[in-house]
Amino acid sequence: MDPFDYAHKHAKDIVWMSQNTNQIPITEFIDKAILKAVQEGEYNLYPRARGIFGLCEAISAHLTLPGDYQVLLTNGGIEGLYILFRALLPKGGEVICTDPSFMPIHHQVEISDGILVELPIYQPPWKMTVEQIKAAITGNTKMMLLIDSINPLGTAYDRSEVKAICELAEEHDLIVIDDITYRDFSEPVGTYEYVPERTIVSYTFSKNCGLAGMRIGVLAAPKSLMEKILPYNTNVLSVNVLAQRAALAALETIGQWLPPLRQQLIENQQLIKDTVDKIEGAFLPVYPSKTNMFVIDISQTGIDPDDVQEKMLFEHNVFIRSGNYVSKRFGNKFVRTSFSVPREGVERFAEAFPKVISELRK
Repeated sequence: MDPFDYAHKHAKDIVWMSQNTNQIPITEFIDKAILKAVQEGEYNLYPRARGIFGLCEAISAHLTLPGDYQVLLTNGGIEGLYILFRALLPKGGEVICTDPSFMPIHHQVEISDGILVELPIYQPPWKMTVEQIKAAITGNTKMMLLIDSINPLGTAYDRSEVKAICELAEEHDLIVIDDITYRDFSEPVGTYEYVPERTIVSYTFSKNCGLAGMRIGVLAAPKSLMEKILPYNTNVLSVNVLAQRAALAALETIGQWLPPLRQQLIENQQLIKDTVDKIEGAFLPVYPSKTNMFVIDISQTGIDPDDVQEKMLFEHNVFIRSGNYVSKRFGNKFVRTSFSVPREGVERFAEAFPKVISELRK
């Protein structure tokens, strides 16, 4: 059976550590906002085209966007990126990105007739370097995809690195796609601090406050770029109004739920590290993670990550992901596991993972 079919069929029994979604309960205000909208029948009408009153303003404030930035709501972050590439990437234009990475974004480049320039980062410092980027730029380079913090490695860029990357973008007239999907799990430096006129921000509510199933994302850009994006916007009637109400409630209460959530993630990380440290031939390339996921390198064990994924899921109901999902060149070296799940889920992982590795060695 397909892993996702199996996982959804047995959803209540599964520890979902495969998609980096947050399943730790955070605030009752989100549920109340959704229920209130349902009870009032708000879903009977098309939402306001620009979104419910207050949401885009709350997003701008939370992300500390420059004053001239406009916010576009999308059906999840992936749709926003598709709109972006269709609008601004010329046919045959090159996009500098990484491997490993979140490969569905790369698919958006391909179906928009762009060319991927994937820099290998499965090596220290486990992220793009300025030297790598500089060597990859050609006369046909149009964009840089900066995922910060990085899916799947959990690495983040410091201020000096972001500044240097932005200087390259300025020098070579490049658009920077600043994908800050995981920004609430760290303290990232936005490229819009240095090149606001050439930065497009991609953000989502799927990870931090657990709205993955509601499909609500964000594109934000200066007016000059947004005017070029909007003709390609597929959401002229806005996005799911219940998702909007949930997102607004999450932002209005973020000071209450984000600090304890981040503390729980620190504790979950430690439990996973303690588990991995005891397994011969396995290690964490990046610790601590600046996202809500880890890469666990198992290359020295000689075990196929696909086999680990299958055995963990079908025998232990713990759903982690083979590295082949997020890397073309290095996916046979690691598995990816998120840890934004309740403590008992991480404990089930800690019990099952060593057993699976031991059994597959035989």
